[in-house]
Amino acid sequence: MSTSKALIEQLAAELFAAERTLTPIPPLTKTHPALTVDDAYAIQLVNINRLLSQGATISGKKIGLTSPGMQQLLGVNEPDYGHLFTFMDRSRDVDTDDLIQPKIEAEIAFILGEDLPDRDVTEQDVLSATEYVCAAFEIVDSRVADWKIKLADTISDNASSGRYVLGNDRVSPVGLDLAAISMQTEQPGKGVVSEGTGAAVMGDPAISVAWLANCLRRYGVSLKKGEVVLSGAFAAALPAKKGDVFTATFSKLGTVTARFV
Repeated sequence: MSTSKALIEQLAAELFAAERTLTPIPPLTKTHPALTVDDAYAIQLVNINRLLSQGATISGKKIGLTSPGMQQLLGVNEPDYGHLFTFMDRSRDVDTDDLIQPKIEAEIAFILGEDLPDRDVTEQDVLSATEYVCAAFEIVDSRVADWKIKLADTISDNASSGRYVLGNDRVSPVGLDLAAISMQTEQPGKGVVSEGTGAAVMGDPAISVAWLANCLRRYGVSLKKGEVVLSGAFAAALPAKKGDVFTATFSKLGTVTARFV
C-alpha cells in the first residue's frame, strides 16, 4: 500500500460523513491521484469495520464493473466488489431520502447454501454452493459528486453500494443457462427502458461470482452460507428519483419491482 494509514483513515472518514450528511464530496482521485486499488480497498474496509462496530450486519457482497463497456470507461480489465448490509435490503420500497444520486441496475442474485471452498473457485463450485438464484435490483449510489468516479473512487466508496431488492421467486441454478437468461426493465408509461442477457455479466453470472470468491481470497475473505451475492448488471444503470417505479422481468426467474418513495 503506497498511502499512509493516516490518509486512508482521513479519506474513509470523508466518505462516511458524505453518506451520513447526504453531501457528496469531490473525487478522491482528484486530490490524491496516486491512490491505488489496494489503497481503495483499505479505505473501503475502514468504513466496513466502522459500520460493524456500530452494530450493522453484513448480508453479502456485490460485484461491479462486470461489463466490458464499464471496464473500458474506467480503464480497467477486471470488476470490483463491495459489501452488502442487512440495512440495504428492501422488500420493494426504496427511501430516496437516504440516498444522494441513486441509479438502478437489474441483475441476478445468488443466495449461497454453503460456504465456498478455500481454494481457487470455479463456476461449477459456485453453482454447487448456491441454494437459489433470483431476480434482483441493485440501487447504486455515489458519495462522489456527479458520479465523477475513477476506479479508486468507486472501490473506496464501497463499490458505490446503496440498496438492493430481491424478487420473490427462488430458482435452483441446476441445469439453468444463466448466460442465456434475458431481462427487460419497464417503467409505467414508458414501456421497456432497459434490456440485456446474462452473457453481459462476464459471459455468465456464475463466472462473475467465481471471480469474486477468488479475489476475496487475496484479502483473506471467503463467501459464506447465507450470503447474498449480486453478480453484476445486465445493462447500464438507470437514474432513479422519488416516484419512479421499475419492474424487471427475467426469463425463468420471474420479476422484481422497486418503488422509489
